[in-house]
Amino acid sequence: MHPHDIKAVLWDFGGVIMTSPFDAFRRYEDERGLPRDFLRRVNSTNPHGNAWARFERGEVDAAAFGDLFLAESTALGHAVHGSAVLALISGEVRPRMVAALKAVKTRYRIACLTNNMPHGHGPAMTGSPERAKQVADVIALFELVVESSKAGVRKPEPAFYERACSLLGIRPTEAVFLDDLGINLKPAAAMGMQTIKVTDPDQALRDLGAIIGMEL
Repeated sequence: MHPHDIKAVLWDFGGVIMTSPFDAFRRYEDERGLPRDFLRRVNSTNPHGNAWARFERGEVDAAAFGDLFLAESTALGHAVHGSAVLALISGEVRPRMVAALKAVKTRYRIACLTNNMPHGHGPAMTGSPERAKQVADVIALFELVVESSKAGVRKPEPAFYERACSLLGIRPTEAVFLDDLGINLKPAAAMGMQTIKVTDPDQALRDLGAIIGMEL
């Protein structure tokens, strides 16, 4: 695909612009003697109807999420209240990603596509007003921010990506999408988007640069 065919670059937030909450999940598990990736297993069990999914769609509040997550984790063998999980979900801003956002914005439209919850401060669910200000400055760079908790749909539901493209007035084939989860990239790729899985941020930016014809 020629760079001129691309009109927009779409970015996940947690795990892309910010560090992944999965790192904090693993520290919590290690500290409490839980099996590795237990919290992710809770979230991936009944993935479209569990507490995590319902909270990301804004269908339940934080209190209800906490109790639902406790029931789900207990059923899988280890009792963890959802309030403990919510304390882990906000990461650190990656300065190099922010610099890349600013560079890409000079040539392409940029939008943020984030699964989030009606919790904490702002779209990134930060735990403090100070961190929220830092994140707000990043969020302000985007032309469009689509939040699952406000849209009522979440990745990987196709309607989430369709909404983003519709609001931008672009076809999926005119977009590149970066996310740290393969499950969220599959429907985007099936719609025709160029997709990049962010495991190593530096490599992801090299891959993006190759697609859009920029050195990032």
